[in-house]
Amino acid sequence: MIRKFFIILILITTSACQQSAPAPQEASEPVEDQAPSQSDSLTIYSGRSESLVGPLLEQFKEETGLDVEVRYGDTAEMASTILEEGDNSPADVYYGQDAGALGALEKEGRFASLPEAILNQVEPGFRSPEGGWIGTSGRARTVVYNTNLLTEADLPDDIFGFCDSQWLGRIGWAPTNGSFQAFVTALRVVEGEERAREWLYCIQSNDPLVYANNSSIVESVGSGEIEVGFVNHYYLFRYLAEDPDFPAANYFPRSGDVGAMINVAGVGIINTTNTMDAAETFVQFLLQESAQEYFNTETHEYPLSADIPLDPQLPPLNSLNTPDIELNNLDDLEGTLQLLQEAGIL
Repeated sequence: MIRKFFIILILITTSACQQSAPAPQEASEPVEDQAPSQSDSLTIYSGRSESLVGPLLEQFKEETGLDVEVRYGDTAEMASTILEEGDNSPADVYYGQDAGALGALEKEGRFASLPEAILNQVEPGFRSPEGGWIGTSGRARTVVYNTNLLTEADLPDDIFGFCDSQWLGRIGWAPTNGSFQAFVTALRVVEGEERAREWLYCIQSNDPLVYANNSSIVESVGSGEIEVGFVNHYYLFRYLAEDPDFPAANYFPRSGDVGAMINVAGVGIINTTNTMDAAETFVQFLLQESAQEYFNTETHEYPLSADIPLDPQLPPLNSLNTPDIELNNLDDLEGTLQLLQEAGIL
């Protein structure tokens, strides 16, 4: 069923267009001190875009001297490919943008167990309780709003407040986007199926504008085409870097509902790899201070394994009112897809 979901999700995505961080419990070692012994090559299937993490992966190549092949694609697409390839998959590592896909691969038995020395560098809430994957950076769900048209006081306490008819035609969302679907999955887990269905139907009744991705939503909020949009927190900072007066801000719903959830980008080692040492070296690389600083300052995500000064643009995680969600339970993306289809949103 999970395989079927991923295949359907790829088709739909294509047709559409396409807390402060915890102090590490164990110090990271520089990757230079962890020379791989089994192989000098590594194949990474990345659900994170090349424009976002390409420079970081190039740094990994330079630091280790490994022959690294990176295959980029949609997070669901890359996970689906691993499942379809089965034991013949050339992938050594899967690097995904949300916990749902990571959890789905783990439940299919495709991840090797990570060493405790690696797992203990990240707080339990940001890694699999089964030890198959680990979060490398944190991503907050937010509502981005136009600061020329609204103040934070104008916004409802929780995402259900946007069901009010006063928001008719003022909302933007991206139903085919993986992060939105992970959010809906979390909504189902926390609030239950019927409550999640209710939210989707009521937002749909407010005639939201549909976008292909988070960036398009933020851009349209800034232009005033829409007044609010459901996105991940870091997209806004790309626009603020180009224009400090860009008229938009992030709102983290004050009630602490799923609209302010924290998801992760994370990594797992494929259980058929024949280059375990190199794969573990890559995982350790993503957790070491230099990579965490990259996430902090370049992608504006939350560092999870290094005690470094947080980007001043980001509110500390422990300052946010966020829901308590077991991220490994976000693996039922097929159920989310079916719900979105039933609601006529996909």
